[in-house]
Amino acid sequence: MPMFTTYDGTELAYHIRGEGEPLVCLPGGPMRASAYLGDLGGLTAHRMLILLDHRGTGDSGTPADPASYRCDRLVADVEALRTHLGLDRMDLLGHSASGNLATLYAAAHPARVRSLTLVTPGVRAVGIEVTDEEWDKAVEVHADQPWYPGIRAALDALPADITMRALHELVAPLAYGRWDEAAQAHAAATGDEVNWDALERYYGEGAFDPEATRAALAAVTAPVLVLAGAWDGGPTPARAAELAALFPQAELAVQPGAGHYPWVDDPAAFARTVAAFLDPEVSTVTVDGVRLAYRTWGEEDAPPLVLVHGRGGSGADWAPIARELAATRRVYALDLRGHGLSERPGRYGFDVFRDELGGFLTALGLTGAEVIGHSMGGAAACLLAAREPGLIGRLVLEDAPVFFPLDPPRGPVPVPEGEPGFDWGVVVATDAQLNAPDPGWRDDLTGLTTPTLLIGGGENSHLPQEQLAWMAGQLPDGRLVTIETGHMIHESEPDAFLAAVRDFGVGA
Repeated sequence: MPMFTTYDGTELAYHIRGEGEPLVCLPGGPMRASAYLGDLGGLTAHRMLILLDHRGTGDSGTPADPASYRCDRLVADVEALRTHLGLDRMDLLGHSASGNLATLYAAAHPARVRSLTLVTPGVRAVGIEVTDEEWDKAVEVHADQPWYPGIRAALDALPADITMRALHELVAPLAYGRWDEAAQAHAAATGDEVNWDALERYYGEGAFDPEATRAALAAVTAPVLVLAGAWDGGPTPARAAELAALFPQAELAVQPGAGHYPWVDDPAAFARTVAAFLDPEVSTVTVDGVRLAYRTWGEEDAPPLVLVHGRGGSGADWAPIARELAATRRVYALDLRGHGLSERPGRYGFDVFRDELGGFLTALGLTGAEVIGHSMGGAAACLLAAREPGLIGRLVLEDAPVFFPLDPPRGPVPVPEGEPGFDWGVVVATDAQLNAPDPGWRDDLTGLTTPTLLIGGGENSHLPQEQLAWMAGQLPDGRLVTIETGHMIHESEPDAFLAAVRDFGVGA
């Protein structure tokens, strides 16, 4: 367990989890040991977590001066850790009460912050008030739970001398989206992980100067993510949005069904959101309420080209092709909903992906962009071009289904063991549509005036190649090229794929 000495001689401990670029994590509580953060929902698959035990908590030493537990004085500990780690600028994450600490650190050392992630953060440092009435209304989301009436009655009759520890134990079920075994186990560790005496001092008189902090945040030019739980009472998403508005480059993400510990309520959703924010190669945009991740290559002022992946894939699958095409294009590769680092809202289908692609093009101002779509993504792009012919400039469909009913129909496909890497609901929804597609989808092909190139994978593909030939014949401006390699053409034969695309005028 690594240690370092902070400004007043106190020995502080930190814990390292995962590999990769370091992400310095400040636990909340306040004054809770970092163990409760765990691996932050699997974020260790993307980053090395540096989990600090605040002074007087976990494996860290106890300071000689108890007044040093005050939030603003802990800023010096964070700076000492940065220096110890040898980081010129650091990615910093603060949870709950340490949202205040991370905010104060950013205000005091804006040049040392590369990115700032505030998870269900405290907002006292900037003078935002979360009232008791607001908290009471927020937790009513749990009113249908059998344990809620008992907690509500106990809160209404709360004794004046209740200890902070007893109060935390009483309201623990209200801090989670689901009071299941995972949440109960997580909450059970609180009592032994919090320095209850230090907690009382954390918010001591003089800890915050909201007006000065608000003014100082104008100098924080690093990107900021404020992540709120949709069911959290402190802060509510509305108060989290107020905090985000104080930073020059902040975005708000609200995790559905989550409380104060979103990585416990839905680990994968939490990790996807934070990983997408932290990855400098990934951007996000919200389309119809769904947060979508995408990657870009090439000069910003080059003609736009959008790549759409197949079922079970992601925008990252296109990277080798995208780098080649970026010589003459500004390339965008998005993660469709349910895939990659995008949200998984649970509603899927070719028509849903069609509308989502259209929303993506519109949101980023990419009207007239060239589009290359593989398999499912190609089918969605085809439906979009047929419905809105002016939205897409040139269209390339890589071994995409043509929406003849499957014969025989495809039966239920069991969910594979382990994490499939995408929402299995995509398979259920799209298989149902492939078995019985909307006949109008084929009828609309005669109105698809967008110049379209179909690239088939030949006899090694699982798709009937005669259907691709039929489709090419139906299009007013369509042509078919076959590359005998199977379904994954751009991966198996990238040079031949690029040659066909460029010959068509895309990326040339």
